[in-house]
Amino acid sequence: MKKNKQKVLIVTADSQLQKMMFILLNSEDYKIIECLAGKQASRLCLSTKPDLILLSLTLSDMEGKDVIISIREWSQVPIIVLTERTDDDDVIMALDCGANDYVIRPFNADVLMAKINVALRSKVVNEAGEPEITNGPLRIDLVKHQVFLNDERLGFTPKEYNLLRYFIVNRGRMLTHKEILKEVWGPAHGDDTQYLRVFIGQIRAKIEKDSILPPLITTEPGVGYRMELAENIGIVGVHTGIERRA
Repeated sequence: MKKNKQKVLIVTADSQLQKMMFILLNSEDYKIIECLAGKQASRLCLSTKPDLILLSLTLSDMEGKDVIISIREWSQVPIIVLTERTDDDDVIMALDCGANDYVIRPFNADVLMAKINVALRSKVVNEAGEPEITNGPLRIDLVKHQVFLNDERLGFTPKEYNLLRYFIVNRGRMLTHKEILKEVWGPAHGDDTQYLRVFIGQIRAKIEKDSILPPLITTEPGVGYRMELAENIGIVGVHTGIERRA
């Protein structure tokens, strides 16, 4: 089973910097996507949906600030600028265009990793309101992309995790088939309901192990699915197991 790693898109034409970033991030267990040009970066951001972008201000085909402007038209993915420029105006311009933070080369690896962790934590808090969500016995660490059932960590593929994450962030709300497919798989998969049904079955097998308890994910035939609020269906998560309210 593939490990569900956070994705970082590295955008730089500097081969030495690219190699250094690969070594550093690979050692921290991130999934790395490499890119040399600005136009390619915008396409990769759309197709791969990275959790964070590390971006050089100087690229072969366009300025880094223009890449930021392009991405900010449709995405709020965290962007950290990597620059050798010591001119404050360049950094201020990048921040004004939508960058979240910056580091000036040569930089301290620990400082960069701290900035990455802050940006990733801020991202999930902005999206979900909190870095960790609990629903009865189910708990998801949205920063580390980890899923726990009664404090036991479960193995999820990246697609299973993205689907479960969408459910728990929107817990208590009915989600239509098209809505789920568009968000998790993209607009081209809006009619793949059978595909969705298979993944729902895989997730249920992992988080609904006790057949006596009510299901956390319920089906509205012909409409979609809902992750129920655990307290509304009488499930209480405890450290030693699962209890059901009388």
